[in-house]
Amino acid sequence: MELLFARTDIDKKPKKAELSKIEASVEKEDSVIFYFDRENSHKDLLELQDYFEAKGKSFYMSEVKFGLSDNEYMYQVHIMN
Repeated sequence: MELLFARTDIDKKPKKAELSKIEASVEKEDSVIFYFDRENSHKDLLELQDYFEAKGKSFYMSEVKFGLSDNEYMYQVHIMN
């Protein structure tokens, strides 16, 4: 599973998201929100959901549109202890 964080600039490539860093953030905070790029496959995000739900965490995912075009969206993931 290779995930990409949401772009901060339209002209730049998205940064890779390491599972260990995501997990460290979740353990540090009670509630964490991450934004993932549209290039991530929905399957990979569902695997991330299964991973955290197996650890007893609550996981909510939604698409956030930020423009009028069909490809102007990102995934919002909220993970809670």
